[in-house]
Amino acid sequence: MNLRQTLDFLLYDWLDAPTLTQRPRFAEHSRETFDAVMETCERIAREKYAPFNRLVDTEEPRTVTEPDGSLRVVLPQATHDARAAYAESGMLAAAQDYEHGGMQLPYVIEAAANAFFGKASISIGSNLLTVGNANLLMVHGTELQKQVFAANEFNGRWAGTMCLSEPQAGSSLSDITTRATLEDQDDPLGPRYRLRGNKMWISSGEHELTENIVHLVLAKIPGPDGKLIPGVKGISLFIVPKKLVDTEGNLTGVRNDVALAGLNHKLGWRGTTNTLLNFGEGQFKVDGEAGAVGYLVGQPHQGLRCMFHMMNEARIAIGMAATMLGLAGYEASLDYAKTRTQGRPVGPAGKDPSQPPVRLIEHADIKRMLLIQKSYCEGALALLLYCAKLVDEQHTGDAAQADEARLLLEVLTPSPRAGRARTVWRPTRSPFRSTAATATRATSPSSSTGATTA
Repeated sequence: MNLRQTLDFLLYDWLDAPTLTQRPRFAEHSRETFDAVMETCERIAREKYAPFNRLVDTEEPRTVTEPDGSLRVVLPQATHDARAAYAESGMLAAAQDYEHGGMQLPYVIEAAANAFFGKASISIGSNLLTVGNANLLMVHGTELQKQVFAANEFNGRWAGTMCLSEPQAGSSLSDITTRATLEDQDDPLGPRYRLRGNKMWISSGEHELTENIVHLVLAKIPGPDGKLIPGVKGISLFIVPKKLVDTEGNLTGVRNDVALAGLNHKLGWRGTTNTLLNFGEGQFKVDGEAGAVGYLVGQPHQGLRCMFHMMNEARIAIGMAATMLGLAGYEASLDYAKTRTQGRPVGPAGKDPSQPPVRLIEHADIKRMLLIQKSYCEGALALLLYCAKLVDEQHTGDAAQADEARLLLEVLTPSPRAGRARTVWRPTRSPFRSTAATATRATSPSSSTGATTA
């Protein structure tokens, strides 16, 4: 089965996704509307993503120095076109309310539809960060923050990031040192602070795909003694836009004090910018003062609570990305095994050198390795979509259903993010796969990024 057939089987024959339309939130949907979304995403992925997967793998993001000394990121035109097509499809707001420009799609359908993009080219764009950023603001932001920042992310005008890690701290968030100092408690966009610090490994931290970038930044507010509070309890969350905006969502023409220090070049996801960002070092002073302007989200010292609100969906999305890379690798291996001739079958008298070599797929051990790849990838996909439906159960089911879904997600979602990312690639670490990948990197537009990630 191809990916569409596999998804249809999982959604309709196993998970019975159309039963969700009996819930008030999804009452205007049907299998027909679900299929229309799937067909649209499959078409965009086929036309705008898959043909350029190899291109973005070889033409990685690069920087040029502007006259003011700042760095500007250069990306292939194909990345701009793909991102625009995705935004125009409405998928950035797929699960949002109709009144917010959304489709009120079940999350399980959204996750399945996004699988097409992951398989076509996972490294073109990072739309899941924008969606996660905006979803967080819809829960923890003020009404004006929702209108100004979240709404413009959902409509594709702006992009979003998550800024957590720091060079000296890695993933140990208790050790972050980015500092936030109060400047104006009564700013209409939220209590306004000045941030100073550095953030590392920030995906899509700088680009020109959109007119603005909304950074969600974890930082610490100093205590009464002026010192940062040790541990994670002192962490707060801030909206730090690349370009400052007014209460109507219009750009003011003032660049915020957020500067690109450099790009990281990773083994996989090569088409996505991965950045080191400097906040508040004075390269773009605001009102003559160094310090990046940021607006508090939620309450002080509750930053992690806000940030981890969207972890279930984020874990599922990352697991889906890994699974789709694995599935692309499997299909490349399968195609290679069907066309490459090598070796001869062993008969009762051993190998007969007078016979022509056979296709790789005719060897029993090759079949075993291919079956392992297929089983891991399709099994991971099934688990991820099951978790996605649990998210819908948690949000729209009755009290008992929602509580059961919550408990299951607490157990299952760490597995899709970490376990699936490792598991789907384990069967590709074979001599056969290495040979196949070497040959298919140059020939398969859907496998190059996956090949370099292993």
